[in-house]
Amino acid sequence: MANTITPPRVVDQKLFVDGKWTDSASCETFETLNPATGDTICQVAAGDKADVDIAVKAARRAFESKAWTRMSAAERGRLLYKLGDLVEAHGQELAALESLDNGKPIRDAQYVDIPMTANVFRYYGGWADKIHGKVIPMAGPFHAHTRHEPVGVVGQIIPWNFPALMVSWKWGPALAAGCTVVLKPAEQTSLTALRLAELTVEAGFPEGVVNVVTGMGPTAGAAIAEHMDVDKVAFTGSTEVGQSIMKAAADSNLKRVSLELGGKSPNIIFADADIKKAANFAYAALFFNMGQCCCAGSRLLVEDRVYDEVMEIITAKAKKQVLGDPFEESTTQGPQVSKAQMDRILGYIETGKNEGACCVTGGRKLDRAGYFVEPTVFDGVKADMKIAQEEIFGPVLTVLKFSDIDEAIQLANDTIYGLAAGIWTQNINTANRVAASVKAGSVWVNCYNAFDPTITFGGFKMSGFGRELGEYALANYTEVKAVVTALGK
Repeated sequence: MANTITPPRVVDQKLFVDGKWTDSASCETFETLNPATGDTICQVAAGDKADVDIAVKAARRAFESKAWTRMSAAERGRLLYKLGDLVEAHGQELAALESLDNGKPIRDAQYVDIPMTANVFRYYGGWADKIHGKVIPMAGPFHAHTRHEPVGVVGQIIPWNFPALMVSWKWGPALAAGCTVVLKPAEQTSLTALRLAELTVEAGFPEGVVNVVTGMGPTAGAAIAEHMDVDKVAFTGSTEVGQSIMKAAADSNLKRVSLELGGKSPNIIFADADIKKAANFAYAALFFNMGQCCCAGSRLLVEDRVYDEVMEIITAKAKKQVLGDPFEESTTQGPQVSKAQMDRILGYIETGKNEGACCVTGGRKLDRAGYFVEPTVFDGVKADMKIAQEEIFGPVLTVLKFSDIDEAIQLANDTIYGLAAGIWTQNINTANRVAASVKAGSVWVNCYNAFDPTITFGGFKMSGFGRELGEYALANYTEVKAVVTALGK
């Protein structure tokens, strides 16, 4: 099968600071790899504490500059909308970069990731001039109102599973609110973030408003979390790293923190559901993006009366998955993002077998170059097994059986996480009861992974706090100030 898009040729990448390309202070670099082959794509500047400090200074100057502070909210919105248009205009190029660096099938990048990235920028472009306070009917001869002001310089650290889309989730509300940003992309997938930074220049953003410092988490990421002149840090990634960021923020300047962390999301199929539809969606809920989704429906809970039917459908689909080159139009599953991630997943698969779960299909590395793991389905899973409790972040589905609604709710909540949940039933009472009982920030009824820029997203429990997308995300980037004015004598 011919390639739908030729993989792009990429030159070595620098940091993007104060509107300019620059080497890291140390002149050190690291290689970013093509996960489909293991080959080096290019060298990327390895930023560290010194580079973060330079970027934060640039962001502070921009935040306090007339070019940004005196820019009308409507004009900020226009810039964001133009950025969205530029993402769309360069969609094919950005999709190719995403597939090359991340390994996701090109059709997913083309038709999901990049169009959604453009739409998020446009959505927050519409919000820029609609962020406002309220007049409060205060007792006595006073006029009282609130102002929603930008929090200031924000540090943003994003993961490698949806690199371009995560940039829009972070930049969109921050820039709409009037903040300036220092972003650290995941070291595995820096290319689209750097290209998007370049597009902000074309869109007309002032110098220093957007900065991208590439590098490693323990150096560049930690420097953002610890920096005394960063007013807020937003992080998407693992729970363990989120905890370290909270500690760093507390030990420095008590900067505000929002965290979108891991998940082990239950997807519950009741016997009265449209079983064929539910099973097909349940498959996609886990195996989309090679299982590398924080909200993946990785714990499938199936009512005992339809358990065998659901397992048959899902197992058959897993066996038909086409693993291969992300640029081949026939490919439905690409590689994992890195060898380390592949090895981590394979380790969990062995743990599941040792715990007594039955691996009904998959479970092996594909015998070819690159970091490919076969789609894997585990039967006979018990709730206390490691594979049922810990986030694997790969193409591994654990299936558990329940007998009634009470057991389903108990199993759904039997996890430290609370990011998402799915419910499949034709009974509105069942749907409403379970939706109200499941501790999760997003609950999908008779659907899964139904995303839109207007719909908020975030977690309960160890899945973090603060919200992405929708109006709620703006609260991450604004401070509320009360102003009281005496009237008369």
